[in-house]
Amino acid sequence: MKAGVGVVSLALEARDAREAQALAVGQGYAVLGVQGGGGLKLPSRRAVFPLLLFTQELLALLRSGISLVEALETLAEKEAKAETRAALGRLLAALYEGKPFSAALALDAQTFPDLYVASVRASERTGDLPEALSRFVAYQTQLDLVRKKVVSAAIYPVIILIVAALVVLFLLAYVVPRFSAVYEDMGDRIPFASRVLLQWGKLVEAHGVMLGIGFIVGVVALGMWLMRPATRTLLVGWLRRFPSLGERLRVYQLIRFYRTLGMLLSGGIPILQAMGMVSGLLDPQLRARMAGAQGMIREGKPISQAMEGHGLTTPVALRLLRVGERTGQMGEMMERIAVFHEDEVARWIDVTVKALGPALMAVIGVVIGGVVVLMYLPIFELAGSLQ
Repeated sequence: MKAGVGVVSLALEARDAREAQALAVGQGYAVLGVQGGGGLKLPSRRAVFPLLLFTQELLALLRSGISLVEALETLAEKEAKAETRAALGRLLAALYEGKPFSAALALDAQTFPDLYVASVRASERTGDLPEALSRFVAYQTQLDLVRKKVVSAAIYPVIILIVAALVVLFLLAYVVPRFSAVYEDMGDRIPFASRVLLQWGKLVEAHGVMLGIGFIVGVVALGMWLMRPATRTLLVGWLRRFPSLGERLRVYQLIRFYRTLGMLLSGGIPILQAMGMVSGLLDPQLRARMAGAQGMIREGKPISQAMEGHGLTTPVALRLLRVGERTGQMGEMMERIAVFHEDEVARWIDVTVKALGPALMAVIGVVIGGVVVLMYLPIFELAGSLQ
């Protein structure tokens, strides 16, 4: 029912009754009842809620003097995506019932993470929601920037490896089988390494379709295996064995840890509660260390001592933590720790990528050159025997 309209029947596409009610509320209706309809729908992947964009737009509206409910209604009215509009509708429905904004966010835990809810809840004590949202925007923007640097640094080596793999695959799957037919009558006069390569060419020529299907299945299986969280944990553990790389991975995790912890402390959340909320950002090894640090803090030990005692600091981080303890600005100091090490990791990535590119090109050149030499080696042997 909508003001001035009376009772109407509204058909909406939604996953369940709650989402349908939220969609109707977002359009300004008061829902009297929800009835499910039939129909067969294929399963679809859950859309990702644009949390950062939503926060930026909400912050702009609040700073312009609009109330929270009016701001959310404005965002719901202009939203084109049904999933996002449904999430905003659920928020509005909770606010219409008189719930605080943080409680409304907490009802939709799949859309709004605990860190976001905690920041809003802390701001409700001080009445400064725009400041909390502004702090979250700065936090998320900086995290995204660090992630983009890492991804951008990995793109160039990955492209080189893919191109090299395609070239080697072309040589082994197309060129080598042609050479194997040419050298078929030479028998044992072919060098052993070339003979092995040419035997591979005969195998490809005889069973090329089956090998192609097996290769595609293997690539798909490898991709699915790499997408598993357990696989990523295994790979990170393996990379940690390399001293320099392992230390950089640890520092990268500490960057996220300190930045998130600094944001929560600046928002007024107690240290132990904040540490519990950010534990999910760490791998199991560092998470166990953080649990030990929490135990020391509960016993009354200084934060810097607890962090140092469980390997959650660097020399720079330890000094800044001690400064934060003396000045009472622990949240700000943790954010400064994150900024310092972000610059350090960025410089290390730049140097590594500049060195890795030529190294990969050299290795790829040796591999491709080796395949070509093995293909032409019988010709050189034959030419030598005719002299």
